[in-house]
Amino acid sequence: MERKLYWGVGILSILILVGSFFMPGKPGVQNDLPWHIEHPAPDTTRIFGLTLESSTASEAEQRFHEEAKPSLFKSPDGQLVAEMFFEQVTLAGLKSRIVINIAVPAAELQAMYERGLRISGTGGGAGGGKKITPAPDDAARLRALPIGSLTYMPSVRLEEEIFLKRFGQPSQRIREKESGAVHWLYPQDGLDITLGGEEKPVLQYVPPKDFGKLRQPLLANGEVLG
Repeated sequence: MERKLYWGVGILSILILVGSFFMPGKPGVQNDLPWHIEHPAPDTTRIFGLTLESSTASEAEQRFHEEAKPSLFKSPDGQLVAEMFFEQVTLAGLKSRIVINIAVPAAELQAMYERGLRISGTGGGAGGGKKITPAPDDAARLRALPIGSLTYMPSVRLEEEIFLKRFGQPSQRIREKESGAVHWLYPQDGLDITLGGEEKPVLQYVPPKDFGKLRQPLLANGEVLG
């Protein structure tokens, strides 16, 4: 009985999102839909009611009704980024995870790293990346800074035709050589949709002016499909 209940909830979640994609959006839920992308200015992106490079992480917490977990990450090549992770956000009736990248000046980000409370590995052994828990004052500071980019991860897998229906044909498709995941690129919207067979989709939103920074590593580590 319990398994049937979970199965029914899963099907219902899929139907809700599919319905949201194919049916015209009601005014009250437009901002909850991942295809409702606005551009207040040519080089800006507004998604889920948040304007990248303008809205703050604190505003995102208010918008999603959840307190995010701040972290700093250091890649194996030494690059630092600051992120805030939302474990469970419900938009248009569908649960999802959301990660926002925080726009922090390089010098300030380095200082936050040096004040970090805990450092743990992110995989790959001694040469892998590192995750850093920021000090309380730095965590508060991250909440006051603007969102640089946003990554949306719905809790269900969706068919390609759903994305074609709402986003149209991508301007380019790039397949990662290592994982086989395929990126659908929409530079005019600052959108990268990652599809990986049985994996759930990942939608990353950036300001259109920064799209080249997103596409460059994909081209370096993948093959263009069209």
